[in-house]
Amino acid sequence: MASAWIRRRTLADGKTVRWHVKYRLGGRETEQRHGGAFRTERDARLRRDWIAGELASNRVPDLALVQAASAARPLLSKWAERWKASRVDVAAGTMQTYDVALRSILEHFNDVAGPDVDAQAIADYVAALHRDGRRKHTIRKRVSVLAMILDHAGVQPNPARDKLTVKLPREQKRIVQPPTAAHVKAVVRLLPTRYRLPTLLLDATGCRVGELEALVWGDIDEPRGRWRIATSKTGKPRWVTTPPVLFERVLELVPREDRRPERRVFDYMTADRLRTAIGRACTAAGVPAFSPHDLRHRRVSLLHLGGMPWARIGELVGHDDLMTTARTYTHVVADEAELDYEAMLR
Repeated sequence: MASAWIRRRTLADGKTVRWHVKYRLGGRETEQRHGGAFRTERDARLRRDWIAGELASNRVPDLALVQAASAARPLLSKWAERWKASRVDVAAGTMQTYDVALRSILEHFNDVAGPDVDAQAIADYVAALHRDGRRKHTIRKRVSVLAMILDHAGVQPNPARDKLTVKLPREQKRIVQPPTAAHVKAVVRLLPTRYRLPTLLLDATGCRVGELEALVWGDIDEPRGRWRIATSKTGKPRWVTTPPVLFERVLELVPREDRRPERRVFDYMTADRLRTAIGRACTAAGVPAFSPHDLRHRRVSLLHLGGMPWARIGELVGHDDLMTTARTYTHVVADEAELDYEAMLR
């Protein structure tokens, strides 16, 4: 009797799974035939059911017809390329975020036709991301990018916006607890020398670590002891004033004759390296782990406790929305102590 079935195969890496469709035109004595290999069980079931229907109608399945029809259908990757090319309205930093999401999306939906990406397929993608340990906000970003791709392709209704089927995992909201002055002091002492000044600058100014990483000598205003931030999320340049002792140390990094306008001030540092160094120092010091961004939360909280108006705080740290400053970056801090930067740099 003719039959069709699915076999699950794990590749040599021990992680990647493929679903193989097999069928016979007759009983067990007939030759076993290959009906296709698929990345998802759903696609394998669709092929198996089609083959079973052909066999039930006493027809030999013609896979060439199916492959020709599939070739005529646009792949999701093609839709993604066209959508990305259309996004001339976003900043370079936003496009980098999109690229990260696209790599994940296209890895999961490899060789999948755009019209085949339904709500259940997206729900399966969300489940796979959750199993891999991805955080809720990361999953939300990737589903959002997928929704924009499908919107651009004119898919209506958009399956990525089907809230009944596509659900984000429940996750307890992380409560940010900015580090105390004592914790920052203990960590800075254990940091490699080159990372101490950037860490103290983040604590003193509330800058984003990416802004500090991108700072160039052309943005340094030496006479007034400040620098210009031109890479903030808002896209609006702003001036950042630092404690004189820290600003003097910045000027000592590179001799005046070598300060080319396009050269980065902290050309030895990246955000990831600084984040890793601080994490290791937290472990070595035995203090609660904090990130460079937590220092931004600490500075905003201290400015608020010092009585500075919200509008002025938002201006200093580069916020357009004052509600973001008030709700997200203000915390009940364990202490209100400032650091003695001069003593810490000795």
